[in-house]
Amino acid sequence: MERFGTLSFGHYGPLGGGHQLTARDSMHQAIDLAQGMDELGADGIYFRVHHFARQQASPMPLLAAIAAKTQRIELGTGVIDMRYENPLYLAEEAAAVDLISDGRLALGVSRGSPESVVRGYEAFGYTGSTDPRGADIAREHFDTFLRAIDGEGLADRDPHSPFGGGMGRQAIEPQSPGLRSRVWWGAGNRDSAEWAGRMGVNLMSSTLLTEDRGLPFDELQAQQIDAFRAAWREAGHAGTPRTSVSRSIFPLTTAEDHMYFGGRQDGDQVGIIDGTRSTFGKTYAAEPDVLVEQLLDDAAIRTADTLMLTIPSQLGVEFNLRIVESFAKYVAPALGWTSKTATLSA
Repeated sequence: MERFGTLSFGHYGPLGGGHQLTARDSMHQAIDLAQGMDELGADGIYFRVHHFARQQASPMPLLAAIAAKTQRIELGTGVIDMRYENPLYLAEEAAAVDLISDGRLALGVSRGSPESVVRGYEAFGYTGSTDPRGADIAREHFDTFLRAIDGEGLADRDPHSPFGGGMGRQAIEPQSPGLRSRVWWGAGNRDSAEWAGRMGVNLMSSTLLTEDRGLPFDELQAQQIDAFRAAWREAGHAGTPRTSVSRSIFPLTTAEDHMYFGGRQDGDQVGIIDGTRSTFGKTYAAEPDVLVEQLLDDAAIRTADTLMLTIPSQLGVEFNLRIVESFAKYVAPALGWTSKTATLSA
């Protein structure tokens, strides 16, 4: 494990006891959390994107705000649902955020996760899919997006335009050098992972795998990552692609930690999601020395270069920063991670 960060769903709404977390609260707390994590030396902060839900739905303004208030931390999505996206507008926004952040964007995209509405992308204007889950729309949008960030001309110039004119085809602007190398595909199964490898983008292995082959979740994920890397090599892409996995991991170091997460450790779960038999990973919650032993046995964590900690954003910035700091101090070094700052040296 070379890098670690947090993955937040950005939930907001009633908290119980008459308390309410608003959308404004959620976004401002995300910015505060990113600043705190940047100072602690964590490597990344990533956000899930869900439409028609009380969660983060428009990540680019949030990522731009975080980019302007941090110096080093990677910022990204895990993942944007391409069924809902205008690919050229997304290309413009992604390039702008990448430029503002000086190349710190990690743009995770995919077909999207199960929704709270029926074919919600059609309400956004994207119709005509022949796939029951809209995968064909997602792949078509992704192809156009990649062509756009690669600088391909996508619209005819107007030779009579008073704003420059010219002949030939015009690419979208702005362009951000190297953005293609910072694009990730969120894969829920082996076939999708191999496709990402052939496409030459990085891999975010999903918290939910849409397959069940009688293997533990971590082994399924590790095999998925191996298949992705093999497809990358066979396609002849240069360099080494990045891979990430996400886990619910809670170092229990205080009485409050034990109150919230003591006894929460569970095993893998298998169920039917979105009409597909699927496998969910376990939750890890234990004292740091126990966590180290457990995580060293996790096959996917051993092989991925980046680990995303799914965090309970409703519990606030201070609580989540303590989770991050405890993981960075007491667990991450034993997994191979090295702090990039002096903040955690004590």
